[in-house]
Amino acid sequence: MTKPFPQPLDAALVPRFAGFASFMRLPVFEDPADVDIALVGVPWDGGTTNRAGARHGPREIRNQSSFIRKVHHVSGIAPYELARIGDLGDAPVNPIDLMDSLKQIEGFFARIHEAGAVPLTAGGDHLITLPIMRAIAKDRPIGMVHFDAHSDTNDRYFGDNLYTHGTPFRRAVEEGLLDPKRTIQIGIRGSIYEPEDTAWAKASGIRIVYIEEFFERGVEAIIAEARRVVGTGPTYVSFDVDGLDPVYAPGTGTPEVGGYTTHDAQRMLRGLQGLDLVGADVVEVAPPFDPSGNTALVGANMMFELLCLLADARSRRT
Repeated sequence: MTKPFPQPLDAALVPRFAGFASFMRLPVFEDPADVDIALVGVPWDGGTTNRAGARHGPREIRNQSSFIRKVHHVSGIAPYELARIGDLGDAPVNPIDLMDSLKQIEGFFARIHEAGAVPLTAGGDHLITLPIMRAIAKDRPIGMVHFDAHSDTNDRYFGDNLYTHGTPFRRAVEEGLLDPKRTIQIGIRGSIYEPEDTAWAKASGIRIVYIEEFFERGVEAIIAEARRVVGTGPTYVSFDVDGLDPVYAPGTGTPEVGGYTTHDAQRMLRGLQGLDLVGADVVEVAPPFDPSGNTALVGANMMFELLCLLADARSRRT
């Protein structure tokens, strides 16, 4: 007899402010073999170059995810009926050793990948995506739909430091984890260090959608472009909350004015349904910069959008 799929606590029985805080109020598991989709926190911001605080993101996103219900009101996707989903806790990190943290995070996600589970992660700064990709893309490069205000394809910071939250996707391309020709970045904007700040990304084949193009062409056209770029191959979705205008997500390390709205973001994520998604993350939620909790609530909602996509993708594969 098969076990029933794990379900969130019912808010009509256990108030949202009560009980153990887990992602979407789901049961907590230790063995990734017990789930099909693993919700994971990475409480680490050792790659941050200015405003730290994203290390507190997973805990507050768990708290705010108590607002999330079971069924997507637009797509009708009921993720907890399509897959076994649970909270796998937090990846181990070392707050005073960047390289050790990268190694520990990679090892944690390698266990998830080897067990056949798909990770959905709450960060943490954007450098955490690199060790996740090292774990899930070591056998073949993957494509990516990347929502952000920044390309995160810089080379070095403060001398010869190769690893910051501004460098993960350059390293991922160099290591053969990320296929640049199947990568699209949406919402890029803000002042830059040099006139050719994104020259390497463009030369490698990454499709950059600056925010001006987004507003000129609109959500539907940009999502059609994203689907064209990533095609039918395995694809990762990385959602940095600073891609949003800071009026919607002020609690982040590197806010950039002039971004898209939360509803724009939801529509774009919904437009990815049907892709072969193999993982996703929501990063750069920094609760100390938003005591209201609103940015973490945004992060929780974007995680639910992604969870629906991942559950749907799994059901299509199986």
